[in-house]
Formats: sequence, C-alpha cells, structure tokens
Amino acid sequence: MDILIRKDKNNPLLNRRELDFLVKYEGSTPSRNEVRNKLAAMFNAPFELIVIQRMQPIFGMQEAEGYAKLYAGEARMKELELEYVMQRNPVPVPAEEAEGEEGAAAE
Repeated sequence: MDILIRKDKNNPLLNRRELDFLVKYEGSTPSRNEVRNKLAAMFNAPFELIVIQRMQPIFGMQEAEGYAKLYAGEARMKELELEYVMQRNPVPVPAEEAEGEEGAAAE
C-alpha cells in the first residue's frame, strides 16, 4: 500500500493539518486503521490523533481517495469532531485492558 499526499494544509485556527491523499493498494481496500497506521508513520504522529473523514475507492482501479485530519492535541480533536466520525475511527484497546473488561463483565 502506497499513500500519495495530494494536498497538505496547515490549519492553525483549528490546530490541525488537513490532508487530501490517494491510496494505491493491491487486493481489497485497506481499512481505515491500516491507512491511519501508515499516515502516522509517514508524519511521525500518534495514531490516536489521526481522523479519516472519508475514504472512497475509485471504480475500476485499485486506488482510493481520502481526506484525513491530523490534530495537535486530543482535547481539540474531541471538541471539533462529530460523534459518527469518531466511531468510524476507533482507538484500539490494548489486549491487557480488553481482558480486564471481559472478566469484569462475566462477574
């Protein structure tokens, strides 16, 4: 999977970077988390602060166009982002915490 950044805009008013990108892939369309991981590695940023607003595959090609936002802080991200967008971009729960929650629910 390769990601080409088409437009990189710094938005100081909202304290974030706005990215238009193109994903080239083989096989099935990559998940939002796979793309977020790749963007985090490219920009040396925390995975939790990247929100993919949209990602649309291009018909007949193994490419997808997308729009992502890279926030400077978690507080600003929670203040600005809509609930449905945050549900599409979940933060994975570490395995230790997931096991603890399952044990508490069983009791």
